[in-house]
Amino acid sequence: MFADFHISQTTASELINNVLFTPPGVEVESCCDERFVKPRTVNPKNFFAELKRRHVYKVAIAYAIVGWLVMQIAATVVPALHLSDAITSAVVVLTLLGFPIALVLAWAFDLTPEGLKRTEWADREPARPSRNKAWRQTESVKVPAKSIAVMPFENRSEDKANAYFADGIQNEILTLLSKIADLKVISRTSTQQYRSRPRNLTEIAKQLGVATILEGSVQKVADQVRVNVQLLNAQTDSHLWAETYDRKLTDIFSVESEIAKGIAESLQAKLTGREEQALAVKPTNNPEAYDAYLRGLAFDTRKGYSGDALRKAISFFERAVQLDPNFVLAWARLSRGHAALYFVPGGDRTGARRDAAKKALETAQKLQPNSPETQLALGYYQYYVLRDYELAKTTFGLVNKMLPGSSEVPAALALVARREGHWDESVAYSEQALTLDPRNVQLLNEAAQTYATLRQFPTVLKLYDRALDIVPDDPGVMAVKATIHQAEGNLEQAGKLLSQINAQTPSTIALVIKMTQLRLERNYAEAIQFLQARLAQFHSASETDKAITQVFLAVTQRLAGDTAGAKVAAEQACTTLESLCKNQPDNAFLVAGLSLANAVLGEKELALKEAERAIKLLPSVKDRVYGPACEEILALIQTMFGENSLAISTLTRLLQTPYGSWLYATPITLALLKLDPIWDPLRDDPAFPKTLRGKAAVNSDVREVLGNNR
Repeated sequence: MFADFHISQTTASELINNVLFTPPGVEVESCCDERFVKPRTVNPKNFFAELKRRHVYKVAIAYAIVGWLVMQIAATVVPALHLSDAITSAVVVLTLLGFPIALVLAWAFDLTPEGLKRTEWADREPARPSRNKAWRQTESVKVPAKSIAVMPFENRSEDKANAYFADGIQNEILTLLSKIADLKVISRTSTQQYRSRPRNLTEIAKQLGVATILEGSVQKVADQVRVNVQLLNAQTDSHLWAETYDRKLTDIFSVESEIAKGIAESLQAKLTGREEQALAVKPTNNPEAYDAYLRGLAFDTRKGYSGDALRKAISFFERAVQLDPNFVLAWARLSRGHAALYFVPGGDRTGARRDAAKKALETAQKLQPNSPETQLALGYYQYYVLRDYELAKTTFGLVNKMLPGSSEVPAALALVARREGHWDESVAYSEQALTLDPRNVQLLNEAAQTYATLRQFPTVLKLYDRALDIVPDDPGVMAVKATIHQAEGNLEQAGKLLSQINAQTPSTIALVIKMTQLRLERNYAEAIQFLQARLAQFHSASETDKAITQVFLAVTQRLAGDTAGAKVAAEQACTTLESLCKNQPDNAFLVAGLSLANAVLGEKELALKEAERAIKLLPSVKDRVYGPACEEILALIQTMFGENSLAISTLTRLLQTPYGSWLYATPITLALLKLDPIWDPLRDDPAFPKTLRGKAAVNSDVREVLGNNR
């Protein structure tokens, strides 16, 4: 157990230095090892707190009491037995000499159920439930010693517009650290909410699950850069390492590399030869190209599903490769930007966009085919553009080994596994990503969506609550949480979450869900007013958003009995969608929307033909998430034209199928079938489930139906 701790080879002063000044969680090695931990300056306030944590005070009091008793016994027994007074003196001297040794041992070791262990080793083991707190259901897990969160770097430049540069330096350091397998590195998304210098390091470290935190600042003046960094023990707030770099802008890459190496050395992380080479790579010799690249990253890292942010990122990456045609990182990011814009709802699924993604990827492959950045771009091209999930899975799996500290790769693998219908695998990858990025709202939302496809609604609600703890009152998160209550038939609770959503809310998903809520409530007048107000704002918005809003308006007006208004809205939707489909013929989402618009116009043959074409473009066997959504649209069109038996057959199968609906953002449920007026034509059909026939039920009845059918 103590094979790595050779007291016989360590002097007393070295032992005390190592024991007193080694941060908790950092393993102390024999002083004959050149990697032994050097003494650190300890903050007095935190030092006394550490004395308490390691039970040194308790040992001191206990030793004093026992020592006093031993000396009293010696003073009484020795004269009674007519022994030499020297024995009494020896007992006193030995007791006093033992006091500092007991304190050192109390600092260094913990008494555990398995025996005496070094404090650092005991810290690594899961904490056992306290006997005084038997109500705890789970055991807390100690964070690994070699774990780090890099806080947002403070921009100390006079030009506040240089904030992108500070953010970019932080991001690049994180990218380098993620290549070190021996480190646990928290991703940027989780740390970004703690701007500049945080106050409560201990609480932040607990939230992120790390032992150390890196703080930094960047000051850029013309071609000069000053970077300050300090590595802190999050538990004691003591400095482990600090450095200031004054360099030319052309030397910024060596600064990033030196910082990554300094962190690795301070945390005693072992570097492989390939990792050392990766840290030493200089991506470009052109400072202007690097500046453009960092500006692109500033938009790319906050893009979400925003087409505008993607386009801005792409423009900067294009500028970077124009300035340096050999800039592999910029080519890889450019390919990813084009591929993402090709993929996102309301994006640009044209041949030109697809070809742009391919060209940038091929350039990166010619320059550095085996770099993790190039391989990552390849994986996204296979996933976003080719939709070849098997290939994407293989590529991302390779990158996962090259970037062991990156949350992005397991997150991508989770999405691929979900498309393939490998639900358990998707959940496992999501958990892996969240371990490295625990406060990433997008990751929490993606994990929640996976559980939603499985109709595991209690788990979904917990994940959305975690997200709302990070971004309280976020309209998008509150809206997707409302969809779960809708799926369970609890319109009252869903309505509360959507009460602040209006036509001016910037979140498109929130607006769609609000419209669905009004339809489920059969509040057609407000729904129509809501959609018309939304359309009035589409002066420069996405044509896709505009078309889908027009389709929803046409369907809602049809439900309200406004045949003339529905026809006008449907004709407008057809005009918009036909133009979009001409440029994006393989976009199943747009084709499905066009089929609905034609259905409202009464064009049965055309509507059914388009719905079936959408299914062929996105078959369920290829896409387990959204393939069934095309079948759901077909069932709705069949319902609109009175083909009830076909619609009921499809819906019965979909009730047992995990998938992501385009109508509800959750798969169809018994509650939605009973509440949504679009399914009213099925209610009198003998083939329809008996419990769902007749008028829409109140919430309590729907919950009862759900309970009986789970």
